[in-house]
Amino acid sequence: MLNKESITVGQLATGQALDVPVYRYNQGRPGPKVYIQANLHGAEVQGNAVLLALLERLKTLEVYGEVTLVPLSNPMGINQKSGEFTLGRFDPVTGVNWNRQYLGDHIDVEAWLDANPELSGDALTHAFRAHLVEQCETRLVNPWGVSTGQHLCYRLQALAHEHDIVLDLHTGPKSCRHLYCPEILKAQASHLNIPCVLLMPNEFAGALDEACFHPWWQLQQALAKRGHNQAMAVQAYTLELGSQELIDIEAADQDAIGITSFLGNNGVIADAPAPAKMDRYACLLKDYRKLHAPGGAMVEYLAPLGEPLKAGEPLARLLKLEQIGQGQVVETLNLPQDAIPVLHFASAAVHQGTELYKLMTNYYKL
Repeated sequence: MLNKESITVGQLATGQALDVPVYRYNQGRPGPKVYIQANLHGAEVQGNAVLLALLERLKTLEVYGEVTLVPLSNPMGINQKSGEFTLGRFDPVTGVNWNRQYLGDHIDVEAWLDANPELSGDALTHAFRAHLVEQCETRLVNPWGVSTGQHLCYRLQALAHEHDIVLDLHTGPKSCRHLYCPEILKAQASHLNIPCVLLMPNEFAGALDEACFHPWWQLQQALAKRGHNQAMAVQAYTLELGSQELIDIEAADQDAIGITSFLGNNGVIADAPAPAKMDRYACLLKDYRKLHAPGGAMVEYLAPLGEPLKAGEPLARLLKLEQIGQGQVVETLNLPQDAIPVLHFASAAVHQGTELYKLMTNYYKL
């Protein structure tokens, strides 16, 4: 019922392979295939605890299909330490975000359909999925090579493409729970126990969720132009489950319950718990605004995360110690418009221009 394997996602300068554990859980019943990945960014460790809690819950439930769990998905990021802090958000060689190196916008869907006119229904879905996996594997053997980050991401992406549902577990710096959800799949957002929903355009910008759902949306649009109405075969989301550098077992169990609710709605789990009754707020990704520090300072963060606030309410107090004896030392930074603070910078010491807060504006209740 639980099988463990591993995939090699990189190699150290000394030649040692970097392997990632992969756990596949099934009870022998046909159904959807689910892929859940955690800890691509080094400091974002809570997803690992969520996967452990989820696995324990799956053992007590009636499961259809297969659930693939990939904790510790980026050993290079996890091991990027500076003193007591974990870095691991960016490839230290190239400076590129680990979660912006997946393969996307590389498939000419119209040309692929022209080359496969005999395919339809399940046969078309199966062939297109195989094509996506093949594209990742082909890039990995490029005679010119790929970067360290691309090697990691293409290996994970090829595995994710084998599945029907993809969940990528992350956390923010200091953050409430929030969900990145494709606009075309927003009806699914109410089945997860997450209060803040960011609705992404149907585009590719480098992340795993986009790399997984965007080609299927392209396929659906191309088929519609040809008079064929076919539902998207794959859905993908990024779940931001709290704050980085933190393991919270109780919170992990609650998030596991939320994921089982979602999987129950998608035919993976029988008799899954109903989604929690809660206020869920959504905004378009373009309305997810960054508020930058107006100057260098020491910061006291004031705004409660995940709660709607009115324009003019205080967000933070800025301590400008160089002004002692010369001017205003403590300055209050107020909210410029109605918004929901979702996350804030992890440190109390900020440079001018630091992304102090990220906030949902023009939000509404789902």
